[in-house]
Amino acid sequence: MESLNPHNLNLISMAVPSSSTISLVFIFASVFIPILQSIPFVVLHGIADQCSNRGVKEFTELLSNWSNSKGYCIEIGDGTWDSWFMPLQEQAQIVCDKVKEKEDFRQGYNIVGLSQRNLISRAVIEFCDGGPPVKNFVSLGGPHAGTASVPLCGTGILCIIADNLIKSEIYSDYVQAHLAPAGYLKMPNNIPGYLKKCRFLPKLNNELPGEKSSTFKKRFTSLQNLVLIMFEHDTVLIPKETSWFGYYPDGFFKPVMPPQETKLYTEDWIGLKALDDAGRVKFISVAGNHLGISKADMKKYVVPYLESKTSKGFYSNRELSRGRTFMPHPKEGSSSYVIINGSASYTWPSSIWSFVGDLLGHQ
Repeated sequence: MESLNPHNLNLISMAVPSSSTISLVFIFASVFIPILQSIPFVVLHGIADQCSNRGVKEFTELLSNWSNSKGYCIEIGDGTWDSWFMPLQEQAQIVCDKVKEKEDFRQGYNIVGLSQRNLISRAVIEFCDGGPPVKNFVSLGGPHAGTASVPLCGTGILCIIADNLIKSEIYSDYVQAHLAPAGYLKMPNNIPGYLKKCRFLPKLNNELPGEKSSTFKKRFTSLQNLVLIMFEHDTVLIPKETSWFGYYPDGFFKPVMPPQETKLYTEDWIGLKALDDAGRVKFISVAGNHLGISKADMKKYVVPYLESKTSKGFYSNRELSRGRTFMPHPKEGSSSYVIINGSASYTWPSSIWSFVGDLLGHQ
């Protein structure tokens, strides 16, 4: 049996890296090897829609594939009907609870809001105590300053009742408690009634005299980027400039004031001016009607705020062993547009039965 040569032992000791050498390797890796930090995002769909509907599914999947980030569509109750008949405060609380449960949101996440649910998105940013931080908020066709027209529900009996109730008793306690759109209907010719009886938007926009919250403003101004996308031919939001926080002057239906001329901006009620002064607000106008966005515009204006960011650091052992994987870009079909408007549902959730029961007692 061959005995160990002391010289060979020295060679072996030289071949085995010391702890200091290993430390140097990791320091080198942390300086020179970039890693991909993937921040997940959520999609909050618009009124009368569902996460399972084709348009929303395609929209979410395309954004996830193009950005290489994990995307979730968060459903609120039934989706379609609850978007109409569940009070906005309750909708916001459901989303708040869900994002707090997600482990991969702990370090932050991004939001893509569609139409009415942009207000839910902002409520999560401003109201959600103990929630994970929202990094970027991309808003498509959001009624941020309110809307002066009732979004039509449809032709069914419940929709006819809902439409008539909103038109006739917008700021009544009953309508405010049962019909979600009533929470952001802002009639320029009845601002006192709006401020006194509207239960959602005045609080969200920090409009209530003597009740302005510095906490809401602080949370909103923590955003890294606020992307406000307006549709040039939007016939759902009145005025369409509400997507940018533009609106009518109190008492009048014209002209439409740009956001920079509203009190919300000049007095900086929620921090919109502060964000804008810091270069963190993007006012974007795209062609099309409400929520009819092209794939080219999705790539140009939405994806950059969802993409994984490269930073310097070292990989975990698991990442080093398996390498990084990237989702392939999807094959685009013949259509260059993703239509993410809602569609009707025939499943009546508890909010509908509550609405009908209370309506019978209300009459």
